[in-house]
Order: sequence, then C-alpha cells, then structure tokens
Amino acid sequence: MREISAEKLSYVIAKAREMESGIKGRATGGAKRPGDGKAAEDGCAAARAELAGFIEAMAAGEQCELIALAWIGRGKFTREEWQSALVEARNHLKQPTADYLLGNPKLAPHLESGLAELDHSGDGFEFARH
Repeated sequence: MREISAEKLSYVIAKAREMESGIKGRATGGAKRPGDGKAAEDGCAAARAELAGFIEAMAAGEQCELIALAWIGRGKFTREEWQSALVEARNHLKQPTADYLLGNPKLAPHLESGLAELDHSGDGFEFARH
C-alpha cells in the first residue's frame, strides 16, 4: 500500500471497532441501567459520523486502498489480485466511499484480515481493541 498511512488505517479500524461495539450492545440488549442504551446508541452514531467524515476527507487513492483492503480481508480478492482490487475500487468511488464501507458491519475485522493477508500486520499498524 502506497497511499494510506498506518496512522490513518489504524484510526479507521479503531473507529470501526467503536461503532461495532455499539451495534453489538444494542443487538444483545447490553444496556444495564436506564439510559445506557441511548448513550451507547448516541456514541455509535457519533463514531459513525466521525468516521464517515474522516473517510470522505481522504484522497481518492487512500479510499481505493481502504476498499481494496476490505475486499481482500473478506476474501473477494487475494493478495496477488491487489492491483485488480484497486482498479475495481476506483470504479466504486462513484458512490460515497464512507456509505459503502460503513455499510459493512465487519469492516474492522475485514481490514485487519486484509492487512494480515498482505503481510502488513506488523508494519506499524496498531489496533485498538474494545
């Protein structure tokens, strides 16, 4: 990957995990006290809005790499097909990238799997696990 920095990718993964934890809490009825469910929902919505803005502010090349990496992580492409994934991702930029990526409830694990597949798991990428 040439476009997206380890810092930006780590941020996207951390925020996606934050969103994911809010979604899981709602799905399992994780609220313990009155108002907790609303706070978790608000936190998830805030994380989603922040991440959407961050992704949309990225350069087109960074967005393409993010999409391609998620595709590799979910098995749509292999590491050998990285260039093909980038070409297809570039065609995907016709729709808002954030909407597309944030529609994936497993975005963080897919990005992490993509990094592992590309042998970048230890190249300065740190993941915040919640």
